Amino acid sequence: MKNNIEFFYNLPVNQLKEYDQYYSFISNNSKYYFLLNTRPIEDLKEISAIVLELHEKNIAVHSFILNKDQKLLTTINEKNYLLLKINTSDTLELDLIDIVNFQNQLILKSENNKLYRNDWAGLWSEKIDYFEYQIRQLGKEKQVVLNSFSYYIGLSENAISYVNHINETTKKEFTLTLAHKRLFSPTLAINFYNPLTFIFDLKVRDIAEYLKSAFFNDENPLIELTNYLKNNYLTVYEYKMLYARLLYPSYYFDIYEQIMNRNKDENELIKIISKVFDYELFLKDAYNLLSQYTYLDKIDWLN
Repeated sequence: MKNNIEFFYNLPVNQLKEYDQYYSFISNNSKYYFLLNTRPIEDLKEISAIVLELHEKNIAVHSFILNKDQKLLTTINEKNYLLLKINTSDTLELDLIDIVNFQNQLILKSENNKLYRNDWAGLWSEKIDYFEYQIRQLGKEKQVVLNSFSYYIGLSENAISYVNHINETTKKEFTLTLAHKRLFSPTLAINFYNPLTFIFDLKVRDIAEYLKSAFFNDENPLIELTNYLKNNYLTVYEYKMLYARLLYPSYYFDIYEQIMNRNKDENELIKIISKVFDYELFLKDAYNLLSQYTYLDKIDWLN
């Protein structure tokens, strides 16, 4: 791969390291990632424009590097790759304040954008249908998955119903900001500033995903949620959708998908499952906290 990179990009390649979906290397004292493309070309055009706009605002998102043909994609062995120049430290961590400040840098003024994602209930329903089919076909020998799957499917269906009810009963007033497919805690800048993770969605998407991850990283997300609510304005719709997002167990299904793709052992789920009652308590506390700002429909089994 070293020869390919040097040929297509005219860069000297040093310290090349191979990982599952990408290569990293140093060139002229800068770090680069050469990685498989996972986004449609229409998305990449939108993302490229976003990167340029953020650079003008001095936001250190990673830079797309064009190949010798002035193209984003480079085809090697029938696979499409992208080259990113890394503009931040490997070890820098971001907190919730950093995430909010980033959101304020780019607001989507129209929903007519290739990167717009907001049909949470529809997307979740499609995923759940696929997971239920998959578990019937491939999951018979995975006892940890089988013993926990039904609970998290039920939690997902609860979240889907909650979103549908919100959309039917609440005026859709919200801000669309630059968000990520997924956020984790700790949030490393090197992941946060990867433009291939960018989408547009409600600003509460990233907040909820960060808080869920913080919970399973043995932090206290209720403190951060309290501070966030005190210092940031949300509409009634956004308060409710924030809670709906906390309900949806993305933390379980992210690991589940890696297990089914044979990238993780199913015992990785044990930490998640062992905290199921603690997370229910967090959901109750979050409900009570958010209810101080707006009316939330009750969830009977939690109360």
